[in-house]
Amino acid sequence: MLRTLSLLCILLLPAGLAHASPPDFADLIEATSPAVVKINTVQKVGGPQRALPPGQEVPEIFREFFEQRGMPERNAYSMGSGFIISSDGYVLTNNHVVDGASEISVRLIDRREFTAEVVGTDPRSDLALLKIEARDLPVVRLAEPDKLRVGEWVVAIGSPFGLDYSASVGIVSAIGRSLPTKKGENYVPFIQSDVAINPGNSGGPLFNMQGEVVGINSQIYTRSGGSIGLSFAIPVSVAIDVVAQLKEKGKVERGWLGVYIQDVDKDLASSLGLDTPAGALIAQVIPASPADKSGIKPGDVIVRFNGKPIKDSGDLPHQVGLLAPGETGRAELIREGKRRTLTVEVGALPEGEDDLAASGPGGDVLGLSVQSLDAETSASLGIRGGVVIDAVAPGSAAYNAGLRPGDVIVQLGNARITSVQDYQAIRSKIPKGTPVLIRFLRQGQFIFRTLEIAP
Repeated sequence: MLRTLSLLCILLLPAGLAHASPPDFADLIEATSPAVVKINTVQKVGGPQRALPPGQEVPEIFREFFEQRGMPERNAYSMGSGFIISSDGYVLTNNHVVDGASEISVRLIDRREFTAEVVGTDPRSDLALLKIEARDLPVVRLAEPDKLRVGEWVVAIGSPFGLDYSASVGIVSAIGRSLPTKKGENYVPFIQSDVAINPGNSGGPLFNMQGEVVGINSQIYTRSGGSIGLSFAIPVSVAIDVVAQLKEKGKVERGWLGVYIQDVDKDLASSLGLDTPAGALIAQVIPASPADKSGIKPGDVIVRFNGKPIKDSGDLPHQVGLLAPGETGRAELIREGKRRTLTVEVGALPEGEDDLAASGPGGDVLGLSVQSLDAETSASLGIRGGVVIDAVAPGSAAYNAGLRPGDVIVQLGNARITSVQDYQAIRSKIPKGTPVLIRFLRQGQFIFRTLEIAP
């Protein structure tokens, strides 16, 4: 019976999969390994300028001693991987592999070792371009951008934990993953794979089955410090542009719209007139920015940019960042239920941007108690008018929407709010049982939500 079921399962597989077996990676690894390198770095740490941890002070009796002597300087050693992209000695790796290094050495599989110079770095994409003085070096081939598919076999070669030229294989798990940096920047649509990547693999290549580099291994998600099958690589499409700019200018310039964005959930999609919860919702437009000059407004939902679909908000910076400052892009957006197309000339991404009157002490139908902002406070916040929330009733429509005391409401429905009188007039027209847009300012960030009054 068990044998019959097994045979039936095989027969039900799609054609070509019933007899499929894992490919042989030996020839691919043998052919590509000579262009993969191990990178060793030295960084100076300590010294008289070393600061104490926050909150700690040197007792007065020892202050002069420490200021004169400081902490002893020492060398810190680290390692990573990289690969040769041209026969005259250009090497690509991660920025975090060489960041802060005073010495960088590159070792080939034949044990030749070279001192490397940094041509340029791009922290936003975590890429660095190095140069070694050598000729006729083995090189990798870069894959054609945007041809990679989920489910393809991929191979990583690098030096995990210092174990030179180790190979690991897996499949592409997802494409276009958004992983914002600590600064909230999001300019890399990462390739996710289940290839085993560990410390030391950083900067190494991710190959397809044709022996072409499709990505640069950059980071892993782990709770143990080792691989758990969630690794992320910078796609070759990003690397090609970064390398070209680093060679030419030693730095990277990216397109910039000048907007704050957020995802569109089901309720927001309904209130904005969208068929599906997709796109990048414009929560704020920076005055005099490229977006402002092109006519993009808060509440617009960008659904395509330069012909590419924007499924999540993180897709927008990926596409905008591919443009150089001064280039134009087409933003297809939904505004008040109607589709529009605007042309925007992107700028350069900046370097690391009345009497008070209460609405009622007991709160209102939304569960809010609000006050108007005086002109001076409005100006300091960079807005024109608005009402600040004094109190939010627990369990109310506003509370359930996530509003809290201190938030400044600037829009309700499609109407702008400049005073308590505006707020009261619009609030009285809100229907029950229908999600309604609300836009507010919190700690310098504009946020869209929806709230709904219970029937």
